[in-house]
Amino acid sequence: MFVDRAVIRVQAGTGGSGAEAFRREKGVPRGGPSGGDGGKGGDVVLVVDTHLSTLLDLTHRQHYRAERGQHGEGSNRTGRGGDDVVVKVPPGTLVRDADTGELLGELLKSGERLVVAVGGRGGRGNARFATSTRQAPRQWEPGEEGEERTLEMELKLIADVGLVGQPNAGKSTLLAAISGATPKIADYPFTTLTPNLGVVQLSDLRTFVVADIPGIIEGAHEGRGLGLQFLRHIERTRSLAFLIPMDAQDPQEEYDQLRQEIGSYSEELSRTPHCVVLTKTDLLHPGDPLPQVDASEAWGVFPVSAVARKGLHPLLDGLWARIREEVEKEGNEDEEEWWVPEEG
Repeated sequence: MFVDRAVIRVQAGTGGSGAEAFRREKGVPRGGPSGGDGGKGGDVVLVVDTHLSTLLDLTHRQHYRAERGQHGEGSNRTGRGGDDVVVKVPPGTLVRDADTGELLGELLKSGERLVVAVGGRGGRGNARFATSTRQAPRQWEPGEEGEERTLEMELKLIADVGLVGQPNAGKSTLLAAISGATPKIADYPFTTLTPNLGVVQLSDLRTFVVADIPGIIEGAHEGRGLGLQFLRHIERTRSLAFLIPMDAQDPQEEYDQLRQEIGSYSEELSRTPHCVVLTKTDLLHPGDPLPQVDASEAWGVFPVSAVARKGLHPLLDGLWARIREEVEKEGNEDEEEWWVPEEG
């Protein structure tokens, strides 16, 4: 089951209390304070696990509590710190505080960690309160409470290319033809009910990831159909591919409608570079011209037949080149952001 939203409750461990103790040593008639500090409470930590692709596990267990720190002991022994609780999440997870709406972090890379609840500090033992004028203090501190909060988790799939099209435009068929993915394919609309990811492998060890989301129909930005709730899964892509099938009644109108729905959902997403893929060209009679689609903002137009496996190589090579171009742009922007001019 694909789950891309979850709400969990996390509670870090309470710190251990400091100890009140006095040492008794031979040759030290008056002794002295020897109460140790309490241990720190455990944290709650989110860690990226690339073997996960949904938030399903977080719907089975919704409460996470870290271990409290142990109390201090005599002979200046500090209590043991509480163990952290590690919660594994898939890459592409956004984490927000449910009460304030604050974005706490975004987990993208394998092994990346985010502390979402900090354990309480351990209390000081009476040895910490000794002074030249107060040599036998009985004062000690309790441990601090650990942080407690409710988290909203949202998953946005990480893909290089997002396939966008109306129901039955051939998105799943294309994904299956160019990658090892096995999405559900049928001759009726709305066969895709959840997003699918596929890894495209080209020569020279070149690879990139393609995402297929449910079909977008007119009025999707108003909540019609399934496409709207999954559009966020293509927000991270470096390029979009608008699929226009050859059996569409009006290919130009279908392209314009898809562009409008994307723009109504997110202006930023509408600025993502895109190409046009004319699918199901095997339905055309030999010698019939391809329909003309005015897509002046597109970086390319590619006629393909996923069933006959025609036109796939130019499409994939074009997508790879565009992805590399966007990666280079991102690298240049990072360099400009951190570049500081020399003084004088």
